[in-house]
Amino acid sequence: MRKYIALATLALVVAGCEKSDNIPVVDDGAMRIEVLHPSATRATETAFESGDVIGVYATEYSGDTAAPLQISGNWANNVATTFDGAVWTPAKKIFWSENKMDVYGYYPYMTPTSVDEHLWSVQLDQSTPETVDALSGYEASDFLWAKASGVKLEGGNVELEFKHRCSKLVVKLVKGADYSGVLPTESELYIHSTVPTATVDFVNGAVTKYIYGEMETIKARRVDDGTFEAIIVPQRMETRRPFLEYIANGVSYLYEGTFVFKAGKLHTLELTINSNPDQIEVEVGGEVGDWN
Repeated sequence: MRKYIALATLALVVAGCEKSDNIPVVDDGAMRIEVLHPSATRATETAFESGDVIGVYATEYSGDTAAPLQISGNWANNVATTFDGAVWTPAKKIFWSENKMDVYGYYPYMTPTSVDEHLWSVQLDQSTPETVDALSGYEASDFLWAKASGVKLEGGNVELEFKHRCSKLVVKLVKGADYSGVLPTESELYIHSTVPTATVDFVNGAVTKYIYGEMETIKARRVDDGTFEAIIVPQRMETRRPFLEYIANGVSYLYEGTFVFKAGKLHTLELTINSNPDQIEVEVGGEVGDWN
């Protein structure tokens, strides 16, 4: 008799990427999926939120040979699975095979046109807030991906450990020697000269700059008076051109430069501003670290 994956019993781990010791186990023959969330992502920086939707694919093995992921014809095809704050509920059940399976997960949910070259873009305005019907601009730009390989019903659990597949830029403002007063409470930061469009590979989670994409300007999300952040498609700015622009009190501070945005990495820059908008310095604040 075929058993099924009851995705409605998905267990959520919210503390970084550490497993929970309190996941309820029900001996009903169902597969319970542990969703491991990166520890520094999205508005809460800690976990998925009620209303979030992930897409789930599953493929069946033939013996020890894994079936390739396809746009359709898989064991399970892009099943929308929604979190209500406690459990994950699938749009439809996924029945279990007696063979091993590969299970894929990604976020945010979309309708792929290809499993290896789906066109997708980060948002140009990542400062827009979340609404009842839509993610914030920042959240909608945070592509997460996970895969569990060769899983079987034995034990009842399967683990999907999500990872960031884009690049995150954090810009911290530093007052220069001749800058007086406090940092403005009303200010904006823009990232120029990057391509926001990418091809997404759901097989391995790769996000690659679209070769025919055009450079655009991204408005960063303001965290506080001195901190901004944005999610960027991994890419290399090979020639010096306008890069960062900070606007405050009607004054525009523009920095030209080159940069390499690496997949799954957190890049921190310190932007030193002075009273003269022509005097601006940028320094890398510490090492580039994993975005987890």
